[in-house]
Amino acid sequence: MNGAPLLQIQDLTKVFPVKGGVFGRITGGIRAVDHVSLDIGRGEVFGLVGESGCGKTTLGRMLLRLIEPSGGSIFFDEIEITLLNRRRLRPLRHRMQIVFQDPFGSLNPRKTVGSIIGEPLKMAGKSPSQTASEVEQMLQTVGLPGGSSWKYPHEFSGGQRQRIGIARALILRPDFLLADEPVSALDVSIQAQILSLLVNLKDRFSLTMLFISHDLRVVRSLCDRVAVMYLGRLMEIGRVEDLYAGPVHPYSEALIRAIPEPDPEKRGHDAGPVGEVPSPANPPSGCHFHPRCPLRIERCAQEVPGLTSRGNGRFAACHVR
Repeated sequence: MNGAPLLQIQDLTKVFPVKGGVFGRITGGIRAVDHVSLDIGRGEVFGLVGESGCGKTTLGRMLLRLIEPSGGSIFFDEIEITLLNRRRLRPLRHRMQIVFQDPFGSLNPRKTVGSIIGEPLKMAGKSPSQTASEVEQMLQTVGLPGGSSWKYPHEFSGGQRQRIGIARALILRPDFLLADEPVSALDVSIQAQILSLLVNLKDRFSLTMLFISHDLRVVRSLCDRVAVMYLGRLMEIGRVEDLYAGPVHPYSEALIRAIPEPDPEKRGHDAGPVGEVPSPANPPSGCHFHPRCPLRIERCAQEVPGLTSRGNGRFAACHVR
């Protein structure tokens, strides 16, 4: 990580309105992302983890302005992109790309692989010959066989389709890549191949990456730093090795305990956080995690803990620790 952060987020918030009644009036809101602030350094692979429904994907898509934020600021390369309209944002689009979670639904089944990967180049004004050449080169880079550009997505396996999605995201040589659970829909053996590919591509193209996942084993193998998210709020931020060696927040600790252990002699009896995740439409007061926290005190239910420094680049939002 060198120099100023490539991406800075300040108090980012997203509230989805809830409508009801005969006339569809707004009756409430779901606070999917709640005043999130963090920095992602140049060349860094930053992990974002948490249970399903905690707001990870919403946060990631707001960074690319695929979802408009309700409040807060996003700075990309020191440019506040939350203030840009579509016309002014367009020149930055090629520098920010995404790999989607679903390798089946994210590719147009009616287009050839060459058309899918080459579409960004056509929009950038490249000639047909340049486009064809760069597409073939990118297919080789992501490990797909020659002649793949003339085939259709249904002719490929799930892992190969995700390679096509990665090729499409990297064809414009972006600076920032959002990987939204890119291996969760794949077999374990294929997951390892895709993760290895992402590591190689990150070094080859000098990428900065936000890697979203609910699987802490995957994050541990790929990321430099990680943020733990729960019901729209950040619970803890720190280097991956520090988080695994000694998590500060009880929620981070519970997630690590929930990682499956293949060795039965080392396997514990704790299955992770107890209870169910509360509804984001009616979250608990104070610390959102306090109804499930074994260490909670009275203050946890009354006061929202701030994300404060714990030294060595670590931050946690916890009253107890």
